Amino acid sequence: MSQSKIHVDQIYIEGLAANDSAVIESIYKKFVPKVVSYVMNNSGDRDQAQDVVQEIMILLFNQAKANVLQLTCPFDAYFFLLCKRKWLNELKKTSNKGVTINEDAASINESAHELVDQAEEFEEKQQLFDTMFQKLGDKCQELLKLSFTIKSMEEVAEKLNVTYGYVRKKNRFVLVS
Repeated sequence: MSQSKIHVDQIYIEGLAANDSAVIESIYKKFVPKVVSYVMNNSGDRDQAQDVVQEIMILLFNQAKANVLQLTCPFDAYFFLLCKRKWLNELKKTSNKGVTINEDAASINESAHELVDQAEEFEEKQQLFDTMFQKLGDKCQELLKLSFTIKSMEEVAEKLNVTYGYVRKKNRFVLVS
């Protein structure tokens, strides 16, 4: 991504990362009605719109928690474009016909498109990670989950009731394979 200035709307991303209920409520009040209206005007209903919003909120939360999202455009443009693409992809899945996207170039800036592309790539990587994670054994999954949340391998070993050396060796093996 180009070296763009971080947008003031980064507060929404930081609020999501912090699981700040006031920020989440603000997003739902300010930005969701536009998405619901769009979906309902494009072959969808209110429940489908809420599903799209929920999936995008989860994606944004995951991006925010991973600290990979630096907003360089208004949150509204980014959020709407993510939801719009998600909805159009849902329409493509349910119909055998292609869906044509007619975008008003003046309404959505390049930065938003760049961020959406990054979000889609992030989502693909997240899905691949989740798929591969499910293939691991229960003990390996438990070890990794603890490693993600607890920074000290000594604490992980203590929680699992095994030696530090065992945890270190297993963790290294799991991450390399």
